[in-house]
Amino acid sequence: MADQHHREEEAKSESLIEKITEKIHRPDDSSSSSSDDEGKKTSSLKAKVFRLFGREKPVHKILGGGKPADVFMWRDKKISAGVLGVATAIWLLFEALEYQLITLVCHGLILVLAGLFLWSNASTFIHKSPPRIPEVSVPEKPVLQFASDLRVTINHAFAVLRDIALGRDLKKFLSVIAGLLLFSILGSSCDFLTLLYITIVLLHTVPVLYDKYEDQVDSFAEKALAELKKQYAVFDAKVLSKIPRGQLKDKKRN
Repeated sequence: MADQHHREEEAKSESLIEKITEKIHRPDDSSSSSSDDEGKKTSSLKAKVFRLFGREKPVHKILGGGKPADVFMWRDKKISAGVLGVATAIWLLFEALEYQLITLVCHGLILVLAGLFLWSNASTFIHKSPPRIPEVSVPEKPVLQFASDLRVTINHAFAVLRDIALGRDLKKFLSVIAGLLLFSILGSSCDFLTLLYITIVLLHTVPVLYDKYEDQVDSFAEKALAELKKQYAVFDAKVLSKIPRGQLKDKKRN
């Protein structure tokens, strides 16, 4: 009996020690719940961070996420530098040297065709194989896909212009007018080739710089947009609210 009682006491003491060790090593429920709450708070704070134009995806995904996005984001520095260098050479050729596009295309085709023709005929005399010229054909599927996407874009632009012309959205009307005025100013100050070259340079610089300094840019943009909203509210209260609306809205209200 004494031995059995001693064994029971030892078992109780061992179980008590195990419970104490589990209590020490196991994290407290309150601490785990508090850590979960902190994680939720940090995730909610991250979700509330202002991003320019309300974007939720990385810049690389917004640009398409393919090879063009890799070129614009300088993922492959050789290809990006090559594209920018070719664009710069073309711009210098047409603007600095005042070379014409049709003349350049014709001269280039003359040189290529003359070289291939002479090589093909001289291959029998110099005992070398003639040039291997692959058969080039435009595939149907990408052309149809491009035409379909272009049709959707054009139809959407026509729908937006129709809504603006009917006087349904004054804010959109003002933004489109401001954009057209900006493009008219750019068109009067530079030609189309220069504008295209500036666009290529901006595509190779702005996304990379924004991806690197996005926090600073987004913070500045948030303050700027807040100030613009204040100024627009004042302008709306003093000017836009006094402009009589079109008859279309009156008919809809009736």
